[in-house]
Amino acid sequence: MFKKGSKLYSIFTGACPKCHKESMYTDTNPYHVSQLFSMHERCSHCNTKYKIEPSFFYGSMYVSYGVGIAFAVAAFVISYFFLGSTPNVAFIAIVCTLIIFYPIIVRLSRNIWINIFMSYDKKLALKKKLESK
Repeated sequence: MFKKGSKLYSIFTGACPKCHKESMYTDTNPYHVSQLFSMHERCSHCNTKYKIEPSFFYGSMYVSYGVGIAFAVAAFVISYFFLGSTPNVAFIAIVCTLIIFYPIIVRLSRNIWINIFMSYDKKLALKKKLESK
C-alpha cells in the first residue's frame, strides 16, 4: 500500500513525486517549525523542479482546509463519542488537535497538492542506477 511507486508513499513520506528517492524538504522533521516550509529547489536524483510556477503551493491551502477538517472530525469523534466528553471539552480537543498537528497538516497538504500534478516515473527512478553502469 505504501510501496515506492504509489502516490501514498510520496504523500506520507514527503518524497519526490517523480522518483521517490529524496525528500522534498530540507528538514524532514515537520516540528522544526522554522524549517517547516523550507524545500529543496530540485530533486538531486531526477532534477524535478518542485515549484512548478511561482506561488505554486498556495493551492495547497485548499487541501489544507480539507485535511484540517478531517483531523478536527477525528478529534471530535474520539473525544465526544469514545471518551464521553461534553461538547465544550470536545471543542477544546479539536482546537488542541489542530494546534498540535499543524505542521503535519501543512506538510501533508503540500504533498497531496504536488502529487495531484506529478506522478511517479519508473524511468527517472532508475536513471542514476543505469548511468552508473
